[in-house]
Amino acid sequence: MHQATVIPHRKIIREWLAPIVTKNTAYAICLVVMDLLLFGLAFSAAVLLAQPALQVLAGIVTGLVIGRLFILGHDACHQSLTPHRRLNRWLGRLVFLPSLTPYSLWDVGHNVVHHGYTNLKDFDFVWQPYSLDAYRRLPAWRRVLEQVYRSGWAPWLYYGLEIWFKRMYFPSKKLMPTRRGIFTADCLLVTGVAMAWVTALVYAAYTTGQSPWWLLSVGFLLPLLVWNALIGFVVYVHHTHTRVAWYAQKKDWSAASPFVSTTVHLTFGAGIGNALHHIMEHTAHHVDMGVPLYRLKQAQALLEAKLPGHIVIQPFSWAWYFETARRCKLYDFEQQCWTDFAGQRTS
Repeated sequence: MHQATVIPHRKIIREWLAPIVTKNTAYAICLVVMDLLLFGLAFSAAVLLAQPALQVLAGIVTGLVIGRLFILGHDACHQSLTPHRRLNRWLGRLVFLPSLTPYSLWDVGHNVVHHGYTNLKDFDFVWQPYSLDAYRRLPAWRRVLEQVYRSGWAPWLYYGLEIWFKRMYFPSKKLMPTRRGIFTADCLLVTGVAMAWVTALVYAAYTTGQSPWWLLSVGFLLPLLVWNALIGFVVYVHHTHTRVAWYAQKKDWSAASPFVSTTVHLTFGAGIGNALHHIMEHTAHHVDMGVPLYRLKQAQALLEAKLPGHIVIQPFSWAWYFETARRCKLYDFEQQCWTDFAGQRTS
């Protein structure tokens, strides 16, 4: 292992990346068009194929393509997909629709909160771990739910309930004190899309002689389930690792260079990283949100060459994933270590 160097100021690191942070409008639009076509093909297959097993497979593929579209929207929301702000906003809203993601609410929760305060307790709410005391104060049903969330089997449930339903789909005033007209408009937009989606499937069922419930299952529920599982998994593995710390105090968090130390570069084989639009090159993304997804691989390689020993690089395996889920249940913010649900240190 390389000996860790001193992490320079973020401004200096961004200067390293400056030659890489160039946006290509034509290429970005080609990516959007390609993934929209893939979505249309996969969705059509889920509706029209004659074999139920093939329809299920097509429904799963549809959910995965929703993930690809969302990653493009994620870049657009960061204003890193193209150099044009208005175009980014329109493209972002468009490619967020299949995942039923309200653009403006994702912008606030992700860009402002998550990127502004990554792994800072009571600020960054995405997969924030409880301390032992906080966990014990939860009602019994909520402790059980936390055990389910942290089992490794339920990223789909966590994202669907804790992120999308509570914080993005008509969020309560308690969770989103700021009330803006655009928030309501975006929620109404995705509601309209969901209603049109369901109506189209019911109509397709009657015109093709299929069960409406079956088509709703393979053409609506299954893709959204797969999508929720994918995004829940991605955000979990990006910031949950035995070498990744969470912080209770802002001064400690600031001193830890959190834009480098609180993210994981999860590596895959078989082209999976490419299939996910390089979203797993996550350190580079947190260092500079302006790096387009089609430059992230190059940016990540540069950072790992210049900051040896500081970036958490983890080859993916299911054994590693479930071992992480077993060890990373709660967090001791004083000792800065992960624990199990009994408070026993595991990292």
